Amino acid sequence: MTTSLGPGPAIARHRSWPWCRQCSGIALDLGSARTRAWMSGRRLILDVPTVTFPGAGATYPIQRGTIVDTPGTARMLNRLLGHRLPRFGRPLLILTTPVLGGIAYRTQARAAVEILRPRTVLTVPTARAVAVAAGADLTRPLLVVDLGAHLTEVTLLAGGAVTDARHTALGTSDLDSLTPPTLITEAVTAMVTSMLEQDHTSQTLDALQRGALLAGGGALRPDITYRLTDRLHAPVQPVPAPHTAAVRGAARLVQAAHAHPSTTAITDTAPRD
Repeated sequence: MTTSLGPGPAIARHRSWPWCRQCSGIALDLGSARTRAWMSGRRLILDVPTVTFPGAGATYPIQRGTIVDTPGTARMLNRLLGHRLPRFGRPLLILTTPVLGGIAYRTQARAAVEILRPRTVLTVPTARAVAVAAGADLTRPLLVVDLGAHLTEVTLLAGGAVTDARHTALGTSDLDSLTPPTLITEAVTAMVTSMLEQDHTSQTLDALQRGALLAGGGALRPDITYRLTDRLHAPVQPVPAPHTAAVRGAARLVQAAHAHPSTTAITDTAPRD
């Protein structure tokens, strides 16, 4: 499955991929259900199930926001992106990470993406990537709710940095005729309430009054977004194409990194095919 990234800022003094091989970049969002990737020079986002096939059957290397099979994750990435990489290039790779994934997640993710031969790996919290994709004002407190298939995160950003976060191992894939959407809305409400109670400043309240940004596949479900508005007594705003917001935000960060003077000075010296 592919979706369009849409227009982005121009990158000055750069030759687009594949000609600027040292300047190629990858944005990557490793989800428990779906993996999404973007490569510089291409307008489409790759969107595939997070699954690998080590033998006769399928296995799922990422579960509930945790990488449980690092070699399997590497195999999946190689199958998805390995043949698309420039032959002589080593891309800049920006990887979204669960806010509460911690050092263990980042270590495992960095080990897995080495299969793509990156020259640099940068990680960005998923909530910040979502905010970047939405063009949100990061100078003011912002509440981001990421409603994934297997994980739901609530994050408070202040000055663009994570100041508080909560998550629950519950997502839209858990909903069925016996498990109503109210289970997710009540969990989000409980996490936001806990943040309000433990915040000795006005940041969480200010962010809530501005309205929460909703991302993830759950933001496409009106039965969830309407209930959240009612339960939080505050506006909620699904970001455009919420299921791909994280990777689109990471892609914009790749573009911004390429426009930085430290990278625009690089000359293309790699041999041509």
